[in-house]
Formats: sequence, structure tokens, C-alpha cells
Amino acid sequence: MTLQPFLSAGPVTQLHVVAAMLAIMLGPMALARRSRDRWHRRAGYAWVLSMAALAASGLFINSIHMVGPFSPIHLLSLLTLWQLWLAVRDARAGNVVAHRVRMQAIYMLALMLTGAFTLFPGRLMSRILFPEAPVAGFVVVLALTGAGCAWWLHAVSRRSCQTSSA
Repeated sequence: MTLQPFLSAGPVTQLHVVAAMLAIMLGPMALARRSRDRWHRRAGYAWVLSMAALAASGLFINSIHMVGPFSPIHLLSLLTLWQLWLAVRDARAGNVVAHRVRMQAIYMLALMLTGAFTLFPGRLMSRILFPEAPVAGFVVVLALTGAGCAWWLHAVSRRSCQTSSA
């Protein structure tokens, strides 16, 4: 592991990485706490701010060019900002179920799934974590994908068992 690629990156990319790391750490704390709990709210506010900084800074990173300076990541950044706004609106309106579903989806899709793609060889996080073995990022992505699929299948089967027994 080496921090040299991070330190030599531009300030927007550094902000993006720091916001992502904060969001990754705060997310489970906010998601695991009971709603309306003081620590759930504090972690949630901090998580929303870090996700907003992550998505906003992503709009200014143009390392992948598909349509001019833009790529699908820019659309994901806009979608993330929109979903964050909707999730906060849901919480303020007392729609706890919609709030929970949106926040879980943002965490899994906009943070964990796209975060896994940063481990591909040549990307910044791959260069930081695996400077001498870039293919190791593929192994980690496969492991994370497998774990995520297993978790999702477990959650779906658990919900279907609860529904059928009711």
C-alpha cells in the first residue's frame, strides 16, 4: 500500500476519496442504528453530507471521456444527489420505509458497487492498495460481488419467509 498516488492527485480527487472513505465508515453506523435514535441522526447527517461531497466532487473529475468530458459516472453523481434529496425529504415527511429503502440503495449502489470499480487495475484506489499486484483488485472485486450477492439472496429469502409465515 502506498499513499503516493493519493498525494499526487488533484485536490478535487483527494476530496472525492476522503468523502468516499467517510461515507463508507459512516454508512453502516447510520444504517444499523434505530431510526429516530440520536446517533442514527448524527451519523445520517454526516453520511448525507459526505455522500453529497462525494457526488458533487465526482462531477468535476473527468478522467473517463465518453461524451466530451463526461461519462456515465457523471449521471450517477447527479442521480445520487437527487436520491439523497428525496431520501431526506422522505425522512422529514415521516415516510420511514421509503427513506430506509432509498438510503440502503444509495449505500449499496452508489457507494459499494461503484467503489468496487475503483479497484480495477489502473484506477487510483487500485494503485494505492495494490501497487505491486494490480490484478489483486479484480480478485477483491469478485469477492465483494460474491459477498454482496450472498447478502442480497439471504435478505430476499428472509423477507419471503417472513411474508409466507404471516
